[in-house]
Order: sequence, then structure tokens, then C-alpha cells
Amino acid sequence: MKKQVIKYLVDIGLAISFLLVTLTGIFKFPGIREHLIGLYELIPRGPMSLIHDWSGIVMAGLVLIHLILNWGWIKSMTRLIIRKHIK
Repeated sequence: MKKQVIKYLVDIGLAISFLLVTLTGIFKFPGIREHLIGLYELIPRGPMSLIHDWSGIVMAGLVLIHLILNWGWIKSMTRLIIRKHIK
């Protein structure tokens, strides 16, 4: 599989896991939960916590893969920025 396709799939996975972590985090947050009673009852607390936790683990793994796949670009940009600001 081409590197660009892998990067695309990793980014899609990051977007999905980010949305899941964010939404479940909002639903779990004390104070907000009381205002979202109807929505909160759709997914009970146990499964919501499980989705939140596993999405966070998946997101952390995908961030690591994303950094590895883009490490060359990160290094070259860091060098460019350092050279530009040191002069």
C-alpha cells in the first residue's frame, strides 16, 4: 500500500477516534450530563466509558503512527525554522 494511502487512513482513523473521545467525554462530563438526559440514556454509562477509553487508546496509537510517518517532514521543518530564527 502506498504511503499516502496509509497516511490518509491514519488521518481518517484519527478524526473518528477524536470525535468519539470528544463526544463521549462531553456526555460523561459532570454538569453537562444532567442537561443531556435524553441523549445520555441512549448509551448507558458503562458502554460510554468503554467507548471513551478505547477510542483514546486507538487515538494515542494513531498519533504515534502519524508522527512516525511524518517524521522526515517534522525534522526538515524543525531545521528550517531553527536556521531561519538563528540568523
